[in-house]
Amino acid sequence: MSTSPPTYLIFGAYGGIGSALARTLHAQGARLALSGRDPERLGALADQLNAFSVVADTTDFAAVDATVSSTMDRFQQIDGMALCVGSLMLKPAHMTRPDEWLTTLHTNLTSAFAALRAIARPMMKAKRGSVVFVSTAAASIGLPNHEAIAAAKGGVDALVRSAAATYGRAGIRVNAVAPGLVDTPLTARITSSNAARSSSEAMHALGRLGTAEEVAESIRWLLSDDAGWVTGQTLGVDGGLSTVRSV
Repeated sequence: MSTSPPTYLIFGAYGGIGSALARTLHAQGARLALSGRDPERLGALADQLNAFSVVADTTDFAAVDATVSSTMDRFQQIDGMALCVGSLMLKPAHMTRPDEWLTTLHTNLTSAFAALRAIARPMMKAKRGSVVFVSTAAASIGLPNHEAIAAAKGGVDALVRSAAATYGRAGIRVNAVAPGLVDTPLTARITSSNAARSSSEAMHALGRLGTAEEVAESIRWLLSDDAGWVTGQTLGVDGGLSTVRSV
């Protein structure tokens, strides 16, 4: 095992959860490779954390492959990879346009498959590694108007289980976290309305929304050796949303 600091690759690094994770890992002395589509936002975060960065669209297989290759060229190892990419579209199926469905599917599921496909070979060669995806509580509990995102993230949950079975003997762990509603820029159009925010808070047994830092801490744990006997799991980090009825 390498004695150098652990190296982590984060896709979707400048989003609410991704940036919280990057800061958490940076504070622990990890070496970071950050990736995202927006050069300015990605560059700003990379400069703050003195991190390596690669601009890439995670729905583009070639771009994801190139990001993994560049990271390996830079650090010669990738101990863990987190895909903090997602979208939020709340529409019933009959009002969802075909292009909206495809965008949701590619953003959330194709990206996960592309990242897994790219990272598998270097981790198999190293005989170790941890992969963490971000799912959603909506994939395990029926919520109105979540058909597209629930289907896409449900695919991520299934991908986690199959990949854990495929790569477990190679020393690779594959897991996901499934947040409830988290207070991030992605959810701002919901949380900015007092009425909608109050309604959303009431759906969670703990009576509040989650924070990006809370979700990031769960991802950090799954990436680390502290979770060395955890694989094939989707960990609910959702204030009880998926399992507890709030009354």
